[in-house]
Amino acid sequence: MKNAVAIYHVAFEDAGTLGPVLDERGVGLTYLQAGRDDLSPTLDADLVLILGGPISVYDVDRYPFLKDELKLIETLAKKGTPIVGICLGAQALASVLAARVYPGQKKELGWDQLILSEEGKASPLGLLEGLHILNWHGDTFDLPTGATRLASTEITPNQAFSYGANVLALQFHVELPACDMERWLIGHKLELANSNVDLGQLRAETARYAPATNKASHALFTRWLDGLAK
Repeated sequence: MKNAVAIYHVAFEDAGTLGPVLDERGVGLTYLQAGRDDLSPTLDADLVLILGGPISVYDVDRYPFLKDELKLIETLAKKGTPIVGICLGAQALASVLAARVYPGQKKELGWDQLILSEEGKASPLGLLEGLHILNWHGDTFDLPTGATRLASTEITPNQAFSYGANVLALQFHVELPACDMERWLIGHKLELANSNVDLGQLRAETARYAPATNKASHALFTRWLDGLAK
C-alpha cells in the first residue's frame, strides 16, 4: 500500500487519528473535496477514506454532486478497493450496497458506549469495548445484504459494519483527536444550538473520554490495515 485518498465534505472533518497510522506505514494521503475536486484519482488509490459531513446521501436534488460521488464509491466497492467510511461515509457505503438510508429516531450527538456484536468483539472494533465513542449524526441506515453488523447503540441498531475484508463502515467518530474538538464546535455551531447541546458538558466529556478512544482508534486502524495483507 503506497497511496491513500480521503474524500472530505467539510474541511474540519479530516482523517484525524488515521493520518498518523498511514504516516507510520509510509502511505501518502491526498485529500479531495467532494463537490469541488475531480474525485477520479481515487480509482488508482490503494485505500480510500470517505469522511463525514452535515449533508445526507438522499440530498441528491439539493447537492447534485452526490450522484457522481455515490457512483464512484459503488465502483470502488465493486473493484475491491479497501474503503473506510466514517459517518456520512458509512451512510454512503450502505447506500451503494443497496441499503436504505433515512433519518434516525432522534439525533445522536455526544459520547456513548457501543454495544458490540460477537463479530464486532472479534474484529478490530473489539478494542473499543468498554470505551466511549463520539456520535454526531441524525441519519441511520439498514444493514446491507451480505454485510456483518459490528456495533450498535441503544437507539441505532447499525453503528458499524464490514462488507467482506475490504470495507469498514463506522457511523460514529473514533478518528476525532481531542485537540480538534473545538474546530467541530465552531463548524457545527448552528446544529449544536438547534440541538440544545451543552458545550461545557461536551468539552468535559471529550477531555474525559477522547484520550483512551484516540489511543484505541490508532490500534484499531492499524489492526484493520494489517488484516488487508492477510
